[in-house]
Amino acid sequence: MKIGIIGAGFVGKAIAELLISHGHEVLIANSREPKTLFSLMGSLPQAQLGTVQDACHFAETIVVAIPFSNIGQLPVEALAGKVVLDVNNYYPERDGAIAALDNFEATTSELLARHLSQSTVVKVFSNIIAAHINRDALPKGNPSRRALPVASDDQQAKQQVMALVDELGYDPIDGGNLTESWRYERSKPAYCFPLNVAEMQQALSKAKRDEELPLSAWAGVV
Repeated sequence: MKIGIIGAGFVGKAIAELLISHGHEVLIANSREPKTLFSLMGSLPQAQLGTVQDACHFAETIVVAIPFSNIGQLPVEALAGKVVLDVNNYYPERDGAIAALDNFEATTSELLARHLSQSTVVKVFSNIIAAHINRDALPKGNPSRRALPVASDDQQAKQQVMALVDELGYDPIDGGNLTESWRYERSKPAYCFPLNVAEMQQALSKAKRDEELPLSAWAGVV
């Protein structure tokens, strides 16, 4: 599969490495010129490098791994018809206050979907620390396998992404529609903790929209 990754931070690079290790073709892009990605040539020589437009032309599946406050810069037309994997999180300290999120009027993925109105958004790989993405991937059937939720308003796209998650080394869980994706957003019981299927399902079910875990609860997960 050809997959474009918009965002060359820790999460984007980790996902690129995992995809490449499973035989997928990857093009990594950022908001600047490709030459700013020069350092990746040594660490990920199998990856292609390019612009955001290059990534959109390269693949039908696009990973968006950028600061949430920058989603308005994503090209709507170039991403039309694409399946967009949303791995972002909202951090007010970094992104500034966003009333729709602070007032629980929308989820991060719903806001992304509103902007990318011609794309299919799937929320995945948003509740795992970048350093764990490759470390915790295990073969199917391994009893220590970690679970990851997948949410989308498009059932076909959700099933396709769940199959990809399974291939990449995780047990996928149906996380519902994008309206339910808050259950594994920042500071919820399912956020960043390494949980198996039963534990993840329990964490999702006990999440409360207006309650957040303290930073100390998940920031120390290693």
